[in-house]
Amino acid sequence: MATGRDTTGAACLCVTNAKGGTGKTTVAINVAGALNERGHDVLFVDLDPQGNATEGLGLADAYDARPPSLFDVLTDAGERGRLADIVIEHPEMDVVPSNIDMLQAERELTVADLVARAGEGGADVDPAALSSLAVNVTPEAVSGPHALDTLDRALDGVAGDYDYVVVDSPPFYGKLTDTGIYATRAILVPALAEATSERAVELLIDQMTALEAQADIEVETLGVVANRVEPTREDETMVEWFEEVFADDPVWEVRKRVALQRSFSAGESLFAYDDSVDMTEVFADIAATLDERFGYEPGAEPEVTT
Repeated sequence: MATGRDTTGAACLCVTNAKGGTGKTTVAINVAGALNERGHDVLFVDLDPQGNATEGLGLADAYDARPPSLFDVLTDAGERGRLADIVIEHPEMDVVPSNIDMLQAERELTVADLVARAGEGGADVDPAALSSLAVNVTPEAVSGPHALDTLDRALDGVAGDYDYVVVDSPPFYGKLTDTGIYATRAILVPALAEATSERAVELLIDQMTALEAQADIEVETLGVVANRVEPTREDETMVEWFEEVFADDPVWEVRKRVALQRSFSAGESLFAYDDSVDMTEVFADIAATLDERFGYEPGAEPEVTT
């Protein structure tokens, strides 16, 4: 199974789970922080229209910044090469912040995908009529059988400057999430150790299968992060279930710690906030496993295959 991006050399992953409240963003920030701790240059992309990661990295002002924003880069072909212009430096990683305009991105990308399908003869409708429903999408800017490659194309201009690209996806299924997964082809799944996660994981598997079929790609699961685990029988049972369902992938347990929320409020990962907290060991292990999975060795470039 291929991982990473052969066009840039950066190792890419999308932290995703459509179930809300899993601590997805906290996991994404701390995985990025752990990769930074290992000496990697990391680009963090906040694809969530709510901008939780942008806030959790202390960049709340960027959420209300004037255009261009990530919305423009994703939806306007003329702005696609400007991703570097919106990157913000953070002590632990570079960040592509979310923006209030991203609240319109799901609709825009849906229209773009419909335009692509119409252009391929998949719908008896004029692509120009569809594009009139959008802000930035035009038929001339959409080619191919789908329009899921907008982030992928945008990253081409910057990802070569980084060892890792970590994408924090929205907490829902849709074109934005598909765009993030299409760009990375690899997912890390945060999930709560509770019974409701069973349905969420089943839906995730179904969604990956559908996306692979639509876009003709393969998506690799890098592992599962069982989050906010507590010493109860229910939690133990759910961790065992994760290990059965993802038998070929690692399952990490992140215990509930107040320091994780405090570091989020401080705008940094646990490694910068208080590296004595025991959960840093879990995130450090995740980062080490990712290095092994992507073919990193100290001082070496990632081995990226196709």
